[in-house]
Amino acid sequence: MRKILIIGAGKSTSSLVRYLDEKSSEHHLQITVADKNLEQAKKIAKGFAHIDVMALDIFNTSHRENAVKSADIVVSMLPARFHIEVAKDCVKFNKNMVTASYVSDDMQALDEAVKAKGLTFMNEIGVDPGIDHMSAMQVIDRIKAKGGKLIMFESFTGGLVAPECDDNLWNYKFTWNPRNVVLAGQGGAAKFIQEGKYKYIPYQRLFRRTEFLRVPEFGMFEGYANRNSLQYREIYGLQDIPTLYRGTLRRVGYSRAWNVFVQLGMTDDTYTMEGTEVMTYREFTNSFLPYSPTDSVELKLRHNLKIDQDDLVWNKLLELDLFNSEKVIGLRNATPAQALQKILEDKWTLKDEDKDMIVMYHKFGYELDGEEHQIDSTMVSVGENQTYTAMAKTVGLPVGMATLRILNGDITQTGVLRPITSDIYNSILKELEAYDIKFKEQHVPYLSYNIENVK
Repeated sequence: MRKILIIGAGKSTSSLVRYLDEKSSEHHLQITVADKNLEQAKKIAKGFAHIDVMALDIFNTSHRENAVKSADIVVSMLPARFHIEVAKDCVKFNKNMVTASYVSDDMQALDEAVKAKGLTFMNEIGVDPGIDHMSAMQVIDRIKAKGGKLIMFESFTGGLVAPECDDNLWNYKFTWNPRNVVLAGQGGAAKFIQEGKYKYIPYQRLFRRTEFLRVPEFGMFEGYANRNSLQYREIYGLQDIPTLYRGTLRRVGYSRAWNVFVQLGMTDDTYTMEGTEVMTYREFTNSFLPYSPTDSVELKLRHNLKIDQDDLVWNKLLELDLFNSEKVIGLRNATPAQALQKILEDKWTLKDEDKDMIVMYHKFGYELDGEEHQIDSTMVSVGENQTYTAMAKTVGLPVGMATLRILNGDITQTGVLRPITSDIYNSILKELEAYDIKFKEQHVPYLSYNIENVK
């Protein structure tokens, strides 16, 4: 039996475990799920014949090293900042490794050592990053192969609530780490290039510079810019492309309402507030508004941000109980962002019967034989339930498929890798179609001003 060690039993591990268990007899696999929380590992492994579990504290060096030594390949489903400790063990003990996370500077620094030992460290093989890389490169390489020149690439991904479970005015619920949602866009201006000109969107303007996109059968969405699109020129081999933009998808109207929190300062995570353990939601909201001996909190907020009483944005704020004088933050020394997260979790946590949805949208503009063309490519995946979510499916399945291909010798490249070459992405994208993760392409008239179609 060939041993696969999965470290981390978080939400995205469920579909990975199910996939590998399905393949275990055919490929002679024995899978171990290791987590500091043994009960969580048992929950993930329940009902599968070829899955073992073990308690593992990754900060216990000897325990971690022993676990890595006994495996044939290691899959790290840990938070991204913890991959590097596992990666160093894999180099030390000659083990291949797979993660769904972005390649960090520390991970990239291992590239020479990984190559020297003939190992494969596959990273960015989840959904975003992961499926976005593979689906984009497949079309980019196809265009280049027939002599086309890329002049525009836009890519958007969003984790959303499925339409049948969309029951709030924001058309949104938390489908991944709520903290990341609250802090989205912070840490520097969004950077991209449009028709050869560099563009920058500072955080305070980010949610007012959005682009509309229509996904067939699923309606309208809006996209706001990710922090740094420019890094993908090198990754995708598009160094000379005039337009390159990557963004995050939400339903139309979300960003305008979210901008209220940004302007008030509620998304700030740089300082702590006093008395948040007993602070009511109304007091929290009022703490960002000027003093008035006569005006209510509601009136002050509307006047300061110029929100009319019949504006849908106002109804969205009311829906969140921001002015509730009984609900308490209940967190000691919370930052504004942490307090806001607590308020949002009251309303945006998925119910047991809810399903999530992943939406991806690529736009490719290119020149061929003196003419301009555009391909729009979309993918929508809806979750099964709260265990096998769309997020778990689109992260876990490509991780599992890459793991199996490395183990079987189908992926032979060495070093710290991303899935951006045809020998990797073609077979994985083809297999993903069997799990209803597939892209639909449309050939549409090329519009050179896509990025400037902002609200």
